[in-house]
Amino acid sequence: MPDSEAVRVLTRWQDSGGTWRVLVQSDTHVTVALLTCTEEEVERCTWPSDPRLLALLS
Repeated sequence: MPDSEAVRVLTRWQDSGGTWRVLVQSDTHVTVALLTCTEEEVERCTWPSDPRLLALLS
């Protein structure tokens, strides 16, 4: 099963030295803040809840 877009984005962000923080997690969607290495928020992303994404977040 290929990775979801959300997993690719978060993995690429983390591999580039950034961090992320889950802001909202529900049965239907997940909102994540993409942060710089100094914890400054750059962007917020919202994706549908997906088993591959939920596995990465746990």
